[in-house]
Parts: sequence; C-alpha cells; structure tokens
Amino acid sequence: MPCFIRLLTPDGLQPVNYTAESLADAARHEPRDGVYTITNTFQTTRVLKFDAHLTRLENSALRASIPFQADRVRLRAALRQMIAKADYGDVRFRITLPAANPDHLILSLEPFKPLPAEVFANGVRCVTIEGAARRQPGAKTTDWMHDRTKIEAALPPEIFTALLLDDAGDILEGLSSNFYAILNGMLRTAGHGVLPGIAQQVVFEVAPAVLPIRQDAVHVSEIPMLDEAFITSASRGIVPVVAIDGVSIGDGLPGGQTKALREAYLAWVTGHLEEL
Repeated sequence: MPCFIRLLTPDGLQPVNYTAESLADAARHEPRDGVYTITNTFQTTRVLKFDAHLTRLENSALRASIPFQADRVRLRAALRQMIAKADYGDVRFRITLPAANPDHLILSLEPFKPLPAEVFANGVRCVTIEGAARRQPGAKTTDWMHDRTKIEAALPPEIFTALLLDDAGDILEGLSSNFYAILNGMLRTAGHGVLPGIAQQVVFEVAPAVLPIRQDAVHVSEIPMLDEAFITSASRGIVPVVAIDGVSIGDGLPGGQTKALREAYLAWVTGHLEEL
C-alpha cells in the first residue's frame, strides 16, 4: 500500500505533487530545513501521548527558530480524516513542519507494521558509531532524518540500529530511539545530548517500580560489564538489545528486568490510549 500524503494548509487538506511507497520513501521529498514528529495509532484511531508529540514538535520548532503553534484540534481532525480515507487500519504517521512554509504541514501515513514477536523474544544487535551525533540534539529536525537514512543504509543486515557516541565515548542514543543500560542494579540513560523521547516518558513513569533510574550515560568501555540493555521509540516500545559491537550483553538474551519493564510499559500504554 502506498504512503498517503497531504498538506494541511490554511485552506484545509491539499494533495502533494509526488507519490511515495512508504514514510521512508516520502522523506526524500521533504525539506532538510524543518522539524517533525512520528508515531502510530492503535485500534485504527487511538493514540498514545499525542499532545506530548505536539509539545515536542513545538519545542523543536522553537529551537530551530521556526514560528509554530500547533492547532491541535485541527490537526487531530485532519489526521482522522486521512486515516478514514486511506482505510489502512492502524497507521504510522509523520507530521513535518517545513521551515520555509510553516503553515503548510506535511502529513504522511502508511500502514503500521509492528515488529515481529521474535524481535522481542530474541533481542537485537547494535553497533556504536562516532562523529554522527545530532547537531541539535534537543530538536527533532528533518536534516537528521535525511542524515540518519544514509547511516541506516550502510549498516550490515544483522544490525538493528546504530548507537551514537559523543566525543568522550559515552553512548547517547540510537538513530531513532533512546538507549538504556542496566548496570549494577541501576537503569542508566543519557540525560543530555539526546532527543527526549515520548516512549522515554513512559519508561520514566514505570521504571521506578522495577529498578532505580540514573540519567547518566554509560561509556563504550562499559559494554562488556552491562547486565542488560534496550532501546525505546514511540512506534516500537521497549526493544531488548542483546549485543553491541559484537559483545554479548549479559547472557546474550533479553534480560529479566528488561522483560519486566516491557510488561509494565505495555500495561501503561493499554491504560492510557486516547481517541485521536
């Protein structure tokens, strides 16, 4: 099924002058100068923390010096209209705010395909990379969306994502995810130099009932000592990481505390869905 794309203008929803097979394909038609947010629906039109996505979009626009205040009622209505028109069921959608034309939002959606169950059962493998950290880590910018695509295309097929290192060798985040490590009974994640995630907000809600949190990045040299690790994103939730740079994490399988956190995360999500 092709990506369904419209411009939300002062005159309402308008067609675009291009077609795309997916959100990833559609991204190449979007400007490098802008900001965006991306998430998915549940049960066709239910969403999680949609207002938090829009607040982060506004904050990203502020950091990028783009004048923008989200008309939340209008955006919700436009997305509901597009979801009904596309008739894809659950969708993954992106809202892009171009710097050059901020009153013409690009709304793109595709059928939502959740990760296979074996990904959560077996975990994923990652690699670290240097010199690729976001230029504006607190903003979700479209230039990073384009840069990230090039990095992803160069990854080996067995690697799920890359983890970004700062100049000191601290593990910051994934290409489109937040990164967490469990070390000595403590949940660790970078507290600065990263994009604050929407899924991360849920982790911060549920984690204290499982183990304490410290917003302090782990160093790449600590990888062999990690007990467990995982990444999060709004569309994927908690995804266990079982190897980094070829080094097994723990026993090379998703750990018990990661599983407990994922169960708590899913329960929280179920209890906090809302209609778009």
